[in-house]
Amino acid sequence: MIAALVIAAISLGIWLVLLFGRGGFWRERPQPPGAASLPTTWPRVGIVIPARNEAAGVGQALASLFAQDYPGDYAIVLVDDTSDDGTADVARAAARAAGAEAHLTVLAGQPLADGWTGKLWAVSQGIAEAARQTPESTYLLLTDADIAHAPDTLRTLVQRAEAEGRDLVSLMVEMPHESFAEKAFLPAFVFFFAMLYPFAWVRDRKRRTAAAAGGVMLVRASALAAIGGIGAIRDALIDDCTLAKALKRNGPIWLGLAPAATRSLRPYPRMGEIWAMIVRSAYTELRHSPIRLLATVLGMALTFLAPPLLVLAGGTAGGLGLLAWALMAVAYLPTLRRCRLSALWAPALPLVALFYLLATVESARRYHAGQGGQWKGRTTLRGTA
Repeated sequence: MIAALVIAAISLGIWLVLLFGRGGFWRERPQPPGAASLPTTWPRVGIVIPARNEAAGVGQALASLFAQDYPGDYAIVLVDDTSDDGTADVARAAARAAGAEAHLTVLAGQPLADGWTGKLWAVSQGIAEAARQTPESTYLLLTDADIAHAPDTLRTLVQRAEAEGRDLVSLMVEMPHESFAEKAFLPAFVFFFAMLYPFAWVRDRKRRTAAAAGGVMLVRASALAAIGGIGAIRDALIDDCTLAKALKRNGPIWLGLAPAATRSLRPYPRMGEIWAMIVRSAYTELRHSPIRLLATVLGMALTFLAPPLLVLAGGTAGGLGLLAWALMAVAYLPTLRRCRLSALWAPALPLVALFYLLATVESARRYHAGQGGQWKGRTTLRGTA
């Protein structure tokens, strides 16, 4: 009985801290830049897209970039990373359909170099080509081939970077919420990410917290050069957050939620695909540390699993568990509203957390078994991709 009371008190205390002492992560919403912060001149931007077997979405992604209302100049380099599904042909067709061939360069990617992850090797080739074509570019937009952008994405990214002097401006895009699996598990992905890296703390120049969302990252070219270029993080599996940490050592960065019109095109119709996404990088986030894994299991259990289990125990501990569970649901509600999902999903967050926790344990098991995570036909062990 005493043990249950102690656990209940700890769980409730955790949720009180999360709600009131974690940068308001759960209340995050899209933040457009102020209209008064328009640049006097709009700098040139080089857009780099690494693409490996992205034929399903790359046409729509490129069409959204060709439709940008950006007042300045920009050019796109798409690196076809040894695709075998016709990605390059789809990209060229999209450019022809938009009458934008002059804005797009499709670069055939070279074989993976030693010591690089696959995505960063492709990005490095794209950056080199962008620098060759337009060495005067002030910014680089690093974006994925499965992201559809709102027409004002590039303009608002540059506007914020210029007005606030940011070396990195990144957007966490909306993920799909069509299938049962997407509705059940994908909103929590953003929720957990923001809990781990409160966006307000990332934006705070005085805090060391640094993170980015790899789908949309506007990087100041001079800041990237100052840290040694993209090669400085060549072996990073979680490349977005690694880049953000390197850049924030020298200058301020910004991370926020994208408006609904900027979204991921990659579907996850089944639980297995979401499971694979988590397994691929979860243990890397823990730096392949068994101690960190143990702490994560304990922390997730106390935070998400204990409250509903304590309710079953009844008594004072059950009452405290119910209160912690209610606070958990309250914290999750803004995320569900942004995704236009029913509030009835909120009480199910403990089950969603259990799914993520089991996937994290599986990620660790595969790493120690020498299997790594599979992604697009490559094994993502350190030093490979």
